[in-house]
Amino acid sequence: MMLGWPLLLEVPDAARVDPPFIFLALLPLVIVVVLAEFSEGGMDARVLAVLGVLSAVNAILRGLGAGTAGIELVFFLLILAGRVFGPGFGFVLGCTSLFASALMTGGVGPWLPFQMLVSAWIGMGAGLLPRRLTGRAEIAVLVAYGIVASYLFGILMNLSSWPFTLGIAVQGHEGSLSYVAGAPLLENLHRFGVYTLLTSTGSWDTGRAITTSIALVVLGPAILTTLRRASRRSVIAKH
Repeated sequence: MMLGWPLLLEVPDAARVDPPFIFLALLPLVIVVVLAEFSEGGMDARVLAVLGVLSAVNAILRGLGAGTAGIELVFFLLILAGRVFGPGFGFVLGCTSLFASALMTGGVGPWLPFQMLVSAWIGMGAGLLPRRLTGRAEIAVLVAYGIVASYLFGILMNLSSWPFTLGIAVQGHEGSLSYVAGAPLLENLHRFGVYTLLTSTGSWDTGRAITTSIALVVLGPAILTTLRRASRRSVIAKH
């Protein structure tokens, strides 16, 4: 609902369309619910320490690229950590990584809650991938997931800003890619599809997919081994 609510409007507002900030205010509650896993024994102090370290590393990596020319270094580590530590860990890491990087780079703005949520979904999805895969098959699946996640991130972030970036188009104005409040769903989806294809799919999103894929292939095996060693130590210490 945070991302797609403008598409569901039936009555156009001639003046402006404001986002329902209640959705943004609910994000901290979502994070609190996931963090409740700590108290349920899903994450102990050692895993919490790993979460802090990975959040800091991801924040630094994102600052190095910050999406410039599609170079995005944050997602490969997020995917690998979610793969090893599970969907709950991946969800929280996605939130904390983007929040920490925003504080470091001055990137705090209305887009931050959306970035945090979508990144959390990416980390969570990595933790939900089939667990039986190993070796090259595992890396291949993670690369495929990274490519899909890279494009989905761009699409969803465009969706979060598209109705407000271009303003509201006038009904019947041909050739505009702006959001039309109250227009049929398929019509607005068509406008959005053309908009995101022209503005990010062939450039930023493709660069993000390439960067993530290369990082997963080159660094993935070594980082998976390191993270799994840390995970095993955490389990041994816990018991």
